[in-house]
Amino acid sequence: MADAATLIETDLAKAPPGGEVAWFFGAGGAKLRAALFRPETLAHGSRPRGSIVLSGGRTEPIEKYYEFISECLQRGFVVLAHDWRGQGLSQRELTDPLKGHAKGFKPYLKDFRDLLDTYEQRLPKPWVAAAHSMGGCLTLLAMAQGETRFAGAILSAPMLGIRTPFPMFVSRLLTSLNMRVGRGSAYTLGGGGRPFDDTFEGNILTHDPARHARTWSLVSAEPKLALGAPTWGWIDFTLSATAYLSRPEILRNITVPVVIVSAEADQLIDTATQATAARNLPQGTFISVPGAYHEILMETDPMRNIFLRALDALTGRVAPTPAAAPEPVPTTAPPAAAATAAVPEKPAEANPVAQKVVAKKKPTARPAAKPVAVKAAPAKVAAKPAAAKAPAKPNNTAANKPAAKASAAKPQVAKKAPVKPAAAKKPAAVKKPAAKPAAEKAPAVAKAAPVKKPSGAKKPEAKKPIAKKPAAKKPAPTKA
Repeated sequence: MADAATLIETDLAKAPPGGEVAWFFGAGGAKLRAALFRPETLAHGSRPRGSIVLSGGRTEPIEKYYEFISECLQRGFVVLAHDWRGQGLSQRELTDPLKGHAKGFKPYLKDFRDLLDTYEQRLPKPWVAAAHSMGGCLTLLAMAQGETRFAGAILSAPMLGIRTPFPMFVSRLLTSLNMRVGRGSAYTLGGGGRPFDDTFEGNILTHDPARHARTWSLVSAEPKLALGAPTWGWIDFTLSATAYLSRPEILRNITVPVVIVSAEADQLIDTATQATAARNLPQGTFISVPGAYHEILMETDPMRNIFLRALDALTGRVAPTPAAAPEPVPTTAPPAAAATAAVPEKPAEANPVAQKVVAKKKPTARPAAKPVAVKAAPAKVAAKPAAAKAPAKPNNTAANKPAAKASAAKPQVAKKAPVKPAAAKKPAAVKKPAAKPAAEKAPAVAKAAPVKKPSGAKKPEAKKPIAKKPAAKKPAPTKA
């Protein structure tokens, strides 16, 4: 095994761009391979929708899923794929690398935990598990035994019950016998030291010749990817794992949504066990793909598209697309504040209109709407003395400059106005001297009126008893 971890490519199988492949260490220090892919087509400033942890089936290396990885990246997900121990370029269990061997399911589960722990900080939440066949079985095992970091899972033809050439009780008996006599590492009946036949005709995995050829181009380019028949040890692991998951009380521990996509024409896995598991899962869903062979994601487009639609439905539920866009956008926050809370900050520019907009925007928030009217009322009451003393200060341009300063000071007035809801009830007395006509009589003066609003707003209590003290209001602009 080479020191540097690599991904194999051929003319038929090209790796998605940006993949990072590395070794990690599992149970017993086993050297295992993983690859992390990040989407490159995200909009500026956005983030991934989440992460998909991809686990292949028996014999399957990372490279076999380049197409599916690309489809997940296009959907905005980070993808973590890995080789199980004993296959791909991960460490093999026996000196004969072609033997598909296993030593129970505990080492697999430890490897899986170590994988997730190693990459946890680089996998944005939520996590979705996507797995095929043996990978689906091991993913369910991990979740049933306490792996709670996944928000959901979608399983392609999960290995929840295998088909054997003998009745199941005979297969169990033969497996137990061979394990007891120390033949766990020997090939099963009919097995041999060679990889599976690479001819398309008569295969029981896929109806798609192009995808079948793509897989075998990888094995031809790197023979170390090849894996042969299983051993009795692997069969023993399978029977014990599937028996464990057949118990309803075990599957009830998995409370997140799990979608099981079953291949109707599967000749390797018992599809009835998949339907039963879906019923035992608290949020289980069972989908059958008509006519599909075992490898649904390597099938023809109409068949694999059923899986992709199921994936979209699941991720739309647990990792919806809006999560890809960041909610706090700094560039739009200031305008939003100016359009709502800071409306009174610019009264000198369009005071009468702004006040009407605020009153319409917050019809139910009487305490917020009436302080605006209260502010207008002092301006209107003051408008009369202002009109009387208009000759003394005809300069509206000069008054507008302080108005700009007053507008800068008005955030404080806006904060104080809601504190005095009692004053909001007094406009009845203010409105008696025809507060509304005051606004109608001098709309032009209303532009200059805001200059005196700060003083009126700061001393609303002196309005009624000290109506004769306009002079006390004039010095107020010097404080602003």
